[in-house]
Amino acid sequence: MSASPKSTATISPEEWAVRTDLAACYRLASHFRMTDLIHTHISARVPGTRNEFLINAYGLWFHEVTASNLVKIDIDGNKLDSSEHPVNPAGFIIHAAIHEARDDAHCVMHTHTRAGVAVSTLECGLLPISQFALRFHGKVGYHDYEGATLVPGERERLQQSMAEHDVLILRNHGLITLGDSVAEAFDRMYSLNNACQVQVDALQTGKPLVEPSTAVCELTAGQYAGDGEEDMSRRRDFIWQALLRLVENNEPSYRS
Repeated sequence: MSASPKSTATISPEEWAVRTDLAACYRLASHFRMTDLIHTHISARVPGTRNEFLINAYGLWFHEVTASNLVKIDIDGNKLDSSEHPVNPAGFIIHAAIHEARDDAHCVMHTHTRAGVAVSTLECGLLPISQFALRFHGKVGYHDYEGATLVPGERERLQQSMAEHDVLILRNHGLITLGDSVAEAFDRMYSLNNACQVQVDALQTGKPLVEPSTAVCELTAGQYAGDGEEDMSRRRDFIWQALLRLVENNEPSYRS
């Protein structure tokens, strides 16, 4: 499939900024091996709209995604532009449910990493055994598996599962994070996936696990939420700018 770009003449500067961030996020997912062939998606709301979104062209590898070959769709996954590329409406179903229910979900990232799927199969869920995991203490939602795509009634149940959570473990399926920006959704996914990987590695040793006290878990989660003196939004911006430099140095075509 061709990954040729389309004209950018009618794209606003605000939308273009989101497009470049989203394309970078796809490249980062590929770089950090958070992909499942051409499956899974990362979606972002078009600035100034409620029901217009950007998503990858179906059939492209994540490292082929660029700012201009992202496809604009509506809440039902229908194309809103003249892109030559197809989209996978079924792949957007989960994203659409979350975007619809959460106005603050400007970006939704969904992965099927081995570590994430492994933890999703454990009855205990995510354990508070690493600093990565403590970031999400008391903040992880869970949604039971009902099939490969949403079945009747599941949309509402999924929305309930994520009503008060910015991270979600889909049982027997994978991980979801949302954010008020692409940077925030990726930052959460990176930490959540690392938490899952550490847990899988630790369980494989067969040795007893050390869990911090509830007080320490709550303290750490609060620190990551910005309860301390550090400006966490500034910290996230530093991280995102460093990640953009990584993509720029390795795959500058993302912004074409």
